[in-house]
Amino acid sequence: MRRILVTSALPYANGQIHLGHLVETIQTDIWVRFQKLRGNECHYFCADDTHGTPVMIRARNEGIPPEALVERMHREHLADFLGFHIAFDNYYSTNSLENRILSEEIYIKNRENGHIRTSSVRQAYCEHDQMFLPDRFIRGACPTCGAEGQYGDACEACSRTYAPLDLRDPVCALCGAPPVERESEHFFFRLSEFESFLKQWTHSGAVQTEMANKLDEWFTAGLQDWDISRDGPYFGFEIPDAPGKYFYVWLDAPVGYMASCWEWCKRHGRDFDAFWRQADQAEVYHFIGKDILYFHTLFWPAMLHGAGFRAPTAVFTHGFLTVNGQKMSKSRGTFITARDYLDQGLDPEYLRYYYAGKLTPRVDDLDLNLEDFVLRVNSDLVGKVVNIASRTAGFINKRFFGRLTEAYPDDGGLHQRFVEAGVEIADLYETRDFAKAMRIIMTLADQANRFVEAQAPWNLAKDPARAEELHATCTIALNLFRLLMLYLQPVLPVMAERSREFLRIPPFALEQADTPLCGHTIGEFLHLAVRVDPKKTESLLHQAAPPPVAVVVPSPSPAPFVAEPLAETIDIETFARMDLRVARIESAEAVPGADKLLRLTLDLGELGKRTVFAGIRAAYAPESLPGRLTVMVANLQPRKMRFGVSEGMVLAAGPGGGDLFLLTPESGAQPGMRIR
Repeated sequence: MRRILVTSALPYANGQIHLGHLVETIQTDIWVRFQKLRGNECHYFCADDTHGTPVMIRARNEGIPPEALVERMHREHLADFLGFHIAFDNYYSTNSLENRILSEEIYIKNRENGHIRTSSVRQAYCEHDQMFLPDRFIRGACPTCGAEGQYGDACEACSRTYAPLDLRDPVCALCGAPPVERESEHFFFRLSEFESFLKQWTHSGAVQTEMANKLDEWFTAGLQDWDISRDGPYFGFEIPDAPGKYFYVWLDAPVGYMASCWEWCKRHGRDFDAFWRQADQAEVYHFIGKDILYFHTLFWPAMLHGAGFRAPTAVFTHGFLTVNGQKMSKSRGTFITARDYLDQGLDPEYLRYYYAGKLTPRVDDLDLNLEDFVLRVNSDLVGKVVNIASRTAGFINKRFFGRLTEAYPDDGGLHQRFVEAGVEIADLYETRDFAKAMRIIMTLADQANRFVEAQAPWNLAKDPARAEELHATCTIALNLFRLLMLYLQPVLPVMAERSREFLRIPPFALEQADTPLCGHTIGEFLHLAVRVDPKKTESLLHQAAPPPVAVVVPSPSPAPFVAEPLAETIDIETFARMDLRVARIESAEAVPGADKLLRLTLDLGELGKRTVFAGIRAAYAPESLPGRLTVMVANLQPRKMRFGVSEGMVLAAGPGGGDLFLLTPESGAQPGMRIR
């Protein structure tokens, strides 16, 4: 029996879980469930990635401590993952004691072994905000590919890493002012010292071939020492013996895998060292997206090796998700969250199956085509798999007291072909070629349905003299259905469990495949699946569309900017008639029956108060808003809504959703002040 530790990339505590995240967690969960189905000891660990600048920014905008934000996001993330039946052994947080201890140990051991150096660096400093600018407080164009609106640590377009001041035309993300350069002492990890180890590891089968080739490009360019420190203010762990200096989030984030494991080991009396210090005692696998390859296949194994820990057995990389052929985007209405999907009443196992049907060992992007999603689920799961049991189980219950034949009938070798196919299916699960595994399973389902069609039990039931044939046909069909559900169990755990309960058999295991059910009493068949209503997937896109109302962003948004087409041209006189006023939010409350709206009472000073409905509920808790400032269109004609009358509109900027920002009292603006 193998001992296996598996992780998926830690979702960041700055936003909601979306369908892109689920590509990875579903892929990982399927692989973990398969390993357990095979009888291996397999544990799945994950956590929220909580440190860094974006969390600081969002917490500041909400008027709450970062700890309160990450605690809330942890609850939301875990609820979303559980909604899709992701079976973590432990889902933890990087903002934990275990993570602090392990991060410090890895740092200190690398320092003691000579792998850490200090150097005075020229760093971006905002004179307006009087602070050194962490990576996510500075924006500009990528120095390599020229992509606009990139953060100060890595390019989301080409995945290259760089120093913040390498950005072209950098600006402070808080106030929009160009930063100046100042010196600060930083700590660097000597990555270049690990080039020989990393070349050997990356070509040992630890990464996919195409990823190893990508890494060779970085080896050819030369590995650069890695800045692992950040100046305060910074939400994270302070570096030992370096007051005011903090670990860069990418140092302690992957350590979260270890911390989650350690916390679980302490609760279950297990040996942490067997997983992370002794490479011959366990296998360690990471599932990640291709955008974080550099950190997981260069920095991470090098830091582990330098501190005396084992390197991962392998890192499995996947591509990005598109929706209806387009990049996930709030402005296009293709940014679909896990909660959007669940709130539409769509079965989470249907998405698990659809993803499985497209996931391969390669690093290909995956498209969620919603029309294809409806057709494939309805055809495969409802029309093929469940159809086998629904057309035969009733005859067993009504005619044969729920009991299958005492001996397995002659089926022309059909059951044996299903058993033999299970060997290839298992190999495909192991190598993560889920798409091919699903194709083989559905080919088997087609064979089972052809058998049922040929035998026509509904016709056999009309002739009492053919009761034995009817009994045999339904026994064969239900045994084939049992094998299909056994093979689909990693993908459809809930449907498989309900099938197991209906068949009244022990928990599924691959070793059961050889022996058919005979002389066995089944339970009453209960409906296992319903067809997908296309209206629900259409509603999903409508729900994902950006709200029409948002709050003004007075300075550049830290979220990536997506340009939209210009609206119809207006003349200057028309524009001048718009009266923009600063308003203080006196109160804010949720609107019953409206998931995205808040009812705001706005104080315009001497101009009085207004009630405005704003679609900012995804970005702000109501209790965080009173006392803060926004800008509103004060001379907009009141609009009657089903929730009441809206007496104006707060201005919109940014991509929407959770990426909205408010003015603060420190801005110097006063209620009623006109914006010109």
